[in-house]
Amino acid sequence: MGGTGAGPALNSKPGLARPLKVLVADDDALNLRVAARLLREQGCSGALVTSGDKALQLITEREFDLMLLDISMPQMDGAQTLNALRERERQGVRHLPVIMVSGFNDPATVERFLAAGADGFLVKPLAADSLRAEICRVTGG
Repeated sequence: MGGTGAGPALNSKPGLARPLKVLVADDDALNLRVAARLLREQGCSGALVTSGDKALQLITEREFDLMLLDISMPQMDGAQTLNALRERERQGVRHLPVIMVSGFNDPATVERFLAAGADGFLVKPLAADSLRAEICRVTGG
């Protein structure tokens, strides 16, 4: 994935009703590894990036069915990334469902991101059952 700043690709295995291409943006290597493992177990493929700006760049180059987006990243955080993505959509780009991911588990944080255009919200550490349930809820599958 030269030049995009993208991390390793995810390899697909059977799991969800249909295979999804998922973009994961998180600045923490351990969180990326956990997300990649859980998504592979669900049959997903996709890409891992370490920043919001890299995520925005990659979605102009590749199609994804879903994005998992950490709210706390340096430079361009999850809120800024979500705002930029939704602005692109207002200009005619296809809607990309986004599940925000955070260590903060308070209703105000969840509401703030849902009001800003997030389609879902998960609390770290990610768990297989909650990840699968939220993916199914957000994607209708």
